[in-house]
Amino acid sequence: MQAVNEPIAAETASFRACLPQAGGARNLSSSSLYTQLQFLPAPGMTNDALSGHHPHLSVIIALVMSTQKFMLTEFPWDQRYQLSSIADVLTPALLLYPEILAANIDRTVELLDGDPDRWRVHIKTAKLSYTVRTLVARGIRNFKCATTLELLLACQCGAADVLLAYPSVGANAQRVQAIAAQFPGVQVSILAESAEQIRQWRGSQVGIFLDVNPGMNRTGIDQNNAEKIVALVHEIPANGLDFRGLHYYDGQYGGVAEPERTEQAHAGYHRLLNLVNEVERGARHVPEVITSGTPTFPCSLSFAGFRNAQFIHRVSPGTIVYCDASSLAQLPNLRGYRPVVLVLARVVSQPSLGIVTCDAGHKAVSADAGVPTCLVIGHPELAPRAPSEEHLPLAVQEGATPPQVGEAVYLLPRHICPTVNNFDNALLVRKGAIESIEQVSARGHESSLLRTKQKASS
Repeated sequence: MQAVNEPIAAETASFRACLPQAGGARNLSSSSLYTQLQFLPAPGMTNDALSGHHPHLSVIIALVMSTQKFMLTEFPWDQRYQLSSIADVLTPALLLYPEILAANIDRTVELLDGDPDRWRVHIKTAKLSYTVRTLVARGIRNFKCATTLELLLACQCGAADVLLAYPSVGANAQRVQAIAAQFPGVQVSILAESAEQIRQWRGSQVGIFLDVNPGMNRTGIDQNNAEKIVALVHEIPANGLDFRGLHYYDGQYGGVAEPERTEQAHAGYHRLLNLVNEVERGARHVPEVITSGTPTFPCSLSFAGFRNAQFIHRVSPGTIVYCDASSLAQLPNLRGYRPVVLVLARVVSQPSLGIVTCDAGHKAVSADAGVPTCLVIGHPELAPRAPSEEHLPLAVQEGATPPQVGEAVYLLPRHICPTVNNFDNALLVRKGAIESIEQVSARGHESSLLRTKQKASS
């Protein structure tokens, strides 16, 4: 028995190391999962169908299935998603439904008591100028972004106030200053967590938010280190800069079930309020506090301490604009949201009994959040397996009729943000017809050489 269990234990330990931990699934790289997950099953596959894949596969299956939380396994068909003709559509294709987009935006504003000023939407998801302009047209003027290209997009599309919520150093900081100077009517802010980072902005019109680490352990100052935060608040005006507030991204709770998620988020918000009090006892007012991505959006809505506060409290969910198979599972009690963006694919092969393959590998539908990477809308009998670069095998439930080669499938991604970033453009679909082709304007990053940017603007 010992000889059998030792290799199983070794396989289990090595495999567990590459699995997403609670709250960390969205931060897991696709490369760390890819090799291990090539032989993994899709939900619904039988043990007989798995024979020959791996000697200890049953152990690994149990581990993987235990991590597949907060993702829908099926989504009913909605006729609004149907394209009347795909004869001239190259697949895989990104589809965007503007009427559902408007409805999701309006629903979010409704949850914010009808006040769009309370939403500092993160456009890492939106990516398209069409979407950002739609947000602006519906009253959203405050934005948050992660790249200089997203910052530029927001400024070009009519934003009034943009926070680059990512540490900027070196040439990146110079580029931010150039964009801020190019758009003097837009209030541009950045994050800082040290005196050195603050000083690099001297002489610019860029404002400073201090980045507080609530336990995400990605960036920021430990929220328990009030002494350092108070000192940095004083460092900002000493360098001729504006202190704009505190940034507090509690994304580590995305993998925590309710009611624990809300309990833990609220405990963090109480510590955050104590920190605000510490800063204000040091004779500095905190103008704004930013919290909450999509998973903790409901937590912030229910936290009494943010109501009637002396600071402006803004939430910053971005995924909620489009929604995906993860966010819809994370937010079951927030009614009124639907997927805005899907990936259209075609079945290209039936390599074996019980398997069909479509043309939406991980270069189309991102695999960063794990496997399965998506679900097939209206087809619970089709279970996506581990993708390769251009191929996505689908396991067909026993007894079900498989789709034929050439047939279209509509995929709801597990993680929509990097999926949108995989495409150069999106097809706007209204009432079954393609209305326009819209560029994914903030895909990727700007040109890597700063001098190229300086020449282009001169």
